[in-house]
Amino acid sequence: MTQIPYQILSQRSDFLAANSGTRVARAGFVLLANRNAGKGVRAGITVTKRIGNAVVRNRMKRRFRALLRELLPEHGLPDTDHVLIGRENGIERDFSLLREELVAALGRARDGKGDPPRGPRRGKRPPRKHSSADRGKGPAKGGQASSSAPEPVAP
Repeated sequence: MTQIPYQILSQRSDFLAANSGTRVARAGFVLLANRNAGKGVRAGITVTKRIGNAVVRNRMKRRFRALLRELLPEHGLPDTDHVLIGRENGIERDFSLLREELVAALGRARDGKGDPPRGPRRGKRPPRKHSSADRGKGPAKGGQASSSAPEPVAP
């Protein structure tokens, strides 16, 4: 088995810290690069369930690991945490195209030319209000009937 040229990020706090660094978005992935105060070159991969089932997510992670093994020794930033976040377009994307995109993304991160920061995350949305088309179509989920007719009285 070959030596991995970088350390693997495994703690959630490292992934969250990387989110405050430079962000470079590409069609197949998003690269987050954040200085780590002398801890060396480290990398992590995350692919959410929104991308697909376990087979699809694992295939994407294998492809990302191969890219990182190949490119980080030459193009990676020293003393930086690199996080690849999978996107839906990365599932069937040509491997050579992903390689070119990662080299370009690492170059932009090195030059400090990341994408603009994302706005603060909003919490959960408030419950959706029913539209006028939903009114009068029976009881709402978990609630009472929406009609204004009086309830029948038991004899």
